[in-house]
Amino acid sequence: MFFKNNSKNNEALPDKPDREDSPLDKLRKQITEANLPRHALDAANKELAKLATTDAAVAEYSVGLNYIELISSLPWNVSTKGTLDMARVQSILEGRHCGLAQVKQRILEFLAAKTLRGSVRQNILVVDDEEIARSNMSHVLRKDGYDCKGAENGVAALKILAEEDIDLIISDLKMDHMDGLELLNEVNRSYPAIPVVMVTGFATIHSAVQAMKSGAAHYLGKPVNLDELRRTVREVLAQKLTSEMGKGPILCFTGPPGTGKTSVGKAIAEALQLEFIRISLAGLRDEAELRGHRRTYVGAMPGRIIMELKRAAVNNPVFMLDEIDKIGQDFRGDPASVMLEVLDPEQNVTFMDHYLDIPFNLSRIMFIATANDVSTLPGPLLDRMELIEFTGYTEKEKCRIAQDFIIPRQLKAAGLHNLGIGFSLEAISRVINDYTRESGLRNLEREIANVCRKLALLYLDSQKTAIETKIEASTIATLLGPRKFIRNSAESAPKVGIATGLVWSGVGGEIISVETASMRGSGKLLLTGSLGEVLQESAQAALSLIRSRSAEFGIKEYFFQDMDIHIHFPAGGITKDGPSAGITIFAALLSLLTGRPARSDVAMTGEMTLSGRILPIGGIREKLLAAQRAGIKTVLLPLANREEVEILSADVLADLDVILVDNADAVIPRVLLAAQEPTHG
Repeated sequence: MFFKNNSKNNEALPDKPDREDSPLDKLRKQITEANLPRHALDAANKELAKLATTDAAVAEYSVGLNYIELISSLPWNVSTKGTLDMARVQSILEGRHCGLAQVKQRILEFLAAKTLRGSVRQNILVVDDEEIARSNMSHVLRKDGYDCKGAENGVAALKILAEEDIDLIISDLKMDHMDGLELLNEVNRSYPAIPVVMVTGFATIHSAVQAMKSGAAHYLGKPVNLDELRRTVREVLAQKLTSEMGKGPILCFTGPPGTGKTSVGKAIAEALQLEFIRISLAGLRDEAELRGHRRTYVGAMPGRIIMELKRAAVNNPVFMLDEIDKIGQDFRGDPASVMLEVLDPEQNVTFMDHYLDIPFNLSRIMFIATANDVSTLPGPLLDRMELIEFTGYTEKEKCRIAQDFIIPRQLKAAGLHNLGIGFSLEAISRVINDYTRESGLRNLEREIANVCRKLALLYLDSQKTAIETKIEASTIATLLGPRKFIRNSAESAPKVGIATGLVWSGVGGEIISVETASMRGSGKLLLTGSLGEVLQESAQAALSLIRSRSAEFGIKEYFFQDMDIHIHFPAGGITKDGPSAGITIFAALLSLLTGRPARSDVAMTGEMTLSGRILPIGGIREKLLAAQRAGIKTVLLPLANREEVEILSADVLADLDVILVDNADAVIPRVLLAAQEPTHG
């Protein structure tokens, strides 16, 4: 049945709503508005064309919809315009963190160099045989803030390139002596980092294709549209600058747990006014979690890197890869190999997510990795990063951090911030020394939180009447119970066959006792305590040194023939390795064999050779802090570490007598006391 359409009927009928867009129409509109790069636009349109001929009930239809939606929602060209105000950055770093002076200085240097590179005026070389054309293009580009130089042909351009630092070349195609294509080939051979934009009045498809195949960054026809020229120059130089800035070092914050690595990364993002993304890599074993699954799998998803960028909606965030040293590896692939592509400036410009299946540029991202122990990282991955070491805090720094940050935060968390409660320095020191033994701050915050919760319970039990507002050291023992750590190293009497050493691990510096015992036997050396190969070799070398100089030390020449010696490192559940216990093993063995007690208030560290030379070691600051925590009075360090000791702050060296030694003979009088029992001789 047909109805006659007239004005009267139109007036009687209500307006019909516009036809709702179909899902494909919405996607088409979304793609148009997304301002996608060419390769992403091609991929989206190709998938859209496939969906147009696919039944909506088929499973592949929803997969295609999700894929196009992902492409159109990624921040291909969306950036945050971060700012670098050095005073503001310094203020934020100082306000968020106490101590870490060298770390803050290194971060400021890194940010200053990275940002200053982007603010330098860029030089453009305009090559054209028509002076009026050169003048017009140079005039427009100078107004945009570029420095411009001119050359009438390729020969003159090469002379300028040999003398000047040029960032971009704009060259005519047809010129005398050396034309544009010849110049382009010479630039690609001698100056491959300089992009070339070709401009010509002979705007044929053949010449355009030939120039682009020869390596031109872009192609423009004459007469030149000046707005298009400005836009092209801006895009080409922005891409070049992004690539150069992205080739800077990737920072890796390394150090013991609880020293502020993650929070410093957040402070950097805040200081630069950039988005902050953090993903934890601890225990990550499946490569697909980072790189995504291919769309042929049921339930396929993009990797975490692409998903986080979609969520952040910008392509230049501060991206923290936390706990990168704890990446696992099994039959599902090696996630560390994905990190090679992500963190390599030469590769991350075209990062390939398996689900996305087209390149995504990661070079604008400021990557920061964190690790407790970089020795577990693969060499190629470690080579792509610049290490910034986060060392442990001194007791003075911990007290200040507790007063300024931890205590106010925990009082507020317990609802006590309005009661005027305060902690004395002695109380904080008691918590630090008797209830924690760490390089970082996590256990300190945990114990202070425990105190605050107990105070909250006391306040409620007292029917909200007045409670003690000044927390003293004696109150700490009442609230937290018996102390968890006892400084027995410095207080115990000197003993024969036991020496104190300083070691460094992923959780910071620690003191360790090396215990030795002798028994009748057949010349065996027993080593226990979950020791690595290097540590076992250090013990063999120390014993061989003593045997080779037995007469000099007053020991029977062939004492080892009818004797077994047992060297034990306590805490057998913890794997130990490294050469720095060499002089400690030597001192413990010599004490055992000569009957001379070893001083318990002297700790030492250093690698020792078979001839008795003492070689330098690492982790000096952490080891000295461990000595402070244990109440050690004297520390023996290798003479070769003098420069590291000289730059340490007064807090690290407080109450310590640091003695530098270069051979085993210098160790003996400072560690061993007079004999109290007959020697083995």
